[in-house]
Amino acid sequence: MTVITLSGYRKTVKWVRAVLFLGFFAVAGLLLLIGAGFLYMKLLGEPEVAVPQSTLYLAADGQVIGESHASEKRYWVDLDEISPYLVQATIAVEDKKFFKHHGFDFKRMAGAAVADIKAMAKVQGASTITQQYARNLYLSHDKTWKRKLSEAVYTARIEMNYTKEQILEGYLNTIYYGHGAYGIEAASQFYFGKSAKSLSLSEASILAGIPKGPSIYSPLASLPKAKERQKVILAEMEKSDAITPEQREQALADRVHITGEHLHTDSDTAPYFRQAVQQVLADKLGLDEQTIALGGLRVYTTLNREHQAIAEKTIKKVIAEDSDIQPAFVSIEPKTHFVTALAGGKDFATSPYNRAVQAVRQPGSTFKPFLYYAALENGYTPATQLTSEKTAFRYDNGQKVYEPSNFNHRYANGSVTMEQALAVSDNIYAVKTNLFLKPETLVQTAERFGISTPLKPLPSLALGTSGVRVLEMVNAYATIANGGKYEEPVFIQRVETADGEVIYEHEPDKKQRLDKKQAAVLTHMMTGMFDENLSSYANVTGASLTRKITRPYAGKSGSTAYDYWMIGFTPQLAAGIWTGYDDGRKIVKAEDKHYAKDIWLGFMEGSHRGKPVKKFQKPKGVIAVDINPENGKVASSDCPVTRTMYFVKGTEPEEYCTDHLPKKKKEKEDQKEEGWLQRLFPLF
Repeated sequence: MTVITLSGYRKTVKWVRAVLFLGFFAVAGLLLLIGAGFLYMKLLGEPEVAVPQSTLYLAADGQVIGESHASEKRYWVDLDEISPYLVQATIAVEDKKFFKHHGFDFKRMAGAAVADIKAMAKVQGASTITQQYARNLYLSHDKTWKRKLSEAVYTARIEMNYTKEQILEGYLNTIYYGHGAYGIEAASQFYFGKSAKSLSLSEASILAGIPKGPSIYSPLASLPKAKERQKVILAEMEKSDAITPEQREQALADRVHITGEHLHTDSDTAPYFRQAVQQVLADKLGLDEQTIALGGLRVYTTLNREHQAIAEKTIKKVIAEDSDIQPAFVSIEPKTHFVTALAGGKDFATSPYNRAVQAVRQPGSTFKPFLYYAALENGYTPATQLTSEKTAFRYDNGQKVYEPSNFNHRYANGSVTMEQALAVSDNIYAVKTNLFLKPETLVQTAERFGISTPLKPLPSLALGTSGVRVLEMVNAYATIANGGKYEEPVFIQRVETADGEVIYEHEPDKKQRLDKKQAAVLTHMMTGMFDENLSSYANVTGASLTRKITRPYAGKSGSTAYDYWMIGFTPQLAAGIWTGYDDGRKIVKAEDKHYAKDIWLGFMEGSHRGKPVKKFQKPKGVIAVDINPENGKVASSDCPVTRTMYFVKGTEPEEYCTDHLPKKKKEKEDQKEEGWLQRLFPLF
């Protein structure tokens, strides 16, 4: 039994009184502090709207080539000029209690915190519309505590000084909807070609889903993902009784027409190139879309304005105006791997889809240099001979058959050298080599060249049947031109803030992925497509260009029924182009099949005009030997056709060609050989 004494009771009472007394003053102090804070924010009045600063893009010569603010589309409209469907959809998905809270949804914030803790990651957002509005107007999107505190202060000030309708109107007029469209009016005009007040339920529910991630949920970026997001929004609208189940079903069933055109378009330089630069800023530097668009950055790019102008002019000149053929073009400086020009289509204003960096198409025979480099590493030389004839290849333990054919079904029906096989693009030689090396070897070799798309290790891979990107293909050829030194394509040299602080500067990161001597041998082999001495049973693939070129080029053309390619280089510059239809139609018109080569040559000749003619390097340990291309033997003065071939020293042929000696001379050579045999074997 516990006994409480009188003195103990008095001590307990004193402690209770002290705690209550201190608690009272603590609560009072906290209330006073909160009150003072609110009074201070009230006295500050309406927060001044921050004016966003333009992000400038500069070419390699320092000239401005684009300005983000100039390309932003902002058209402020009153709340009653916005479709009620859009307003309801936005509230349903972004902030259901918008009209009930005072800027903060504490219950939602707690739920998001619990969800994040359970997942051990940021999986659920809790920002109200007011908080997002404050962030868009006044703050960056970094995740520091300082920024979060500032956001809370601005949110409170906005709620104190503006009505809910004013806040909602401001939010809908400043939020980013992707593709340069800021605010609902610009977004409505861009995506659907109509004003915001005319949006249907189906259109409004698609637009309301974009701000969560414009690069993900834009119907132009991914229509399936945009539709998935629309389904979620319509379900939330039904839950909040904003629409009926019937309206939801009808909206999901409605087919919407996406225009993808701004009401007014800008005419800045190299829009496809700048789009690629913006993607690098997001992916490599981790900058959010708001900072990229309105952060006042100075982005110093690698663009060569002369190269870009020549590329655009040549594309416009060569491709017929009424043709639906689209081009994808890239040029890269081999020594630095700087991207000097890029075009992702004929006209950015009508089609912002960047085919140069996004499209994955079959490269055809432009893939063969990777195969022949692998062959050089595995004992082949340019003079290695294989038989070119109609062949059915069995693989997968004989279970499958692959029957490729040469262009126009032309075969040597005899042996050809690897150098001639590359020059005339002999498919039989390529597939034989691929199977001999094993297709997995070609996959691994292509990866060393920087090809990142999935490649299937099949016999047909030698003929370029797995899809690739133009940017990676041109950069792979630039790697060959740079003696086997690989680096990722470089778009940005430096990025500065508006205050001049350098937040990024490119540092070269070259890796010697290829053997320098073998890269030189491969380069010389690739000049063969322009050497008509290698034409015999078939013309070299550059025959139509040989009389138009003014300097040595190395390259390779390629084609499928749906794609035409040409990629090549000099020591100073690599360039490549793909042409084809977006919808995958076959290319049947004869003139359409010449576009790729004609654009490539027009660009290369124009870009090199007035520049010194440079020869490809022949590093130490590589020798040049005159070879008879018909038999791969060392040519004599009597051979009617010769081709200088490069070999790593010690791998060159030693046998001389005697097929074309004069009759007397040949008899003499035979007698010499016979006499030599008799001296060696006297009994015979």
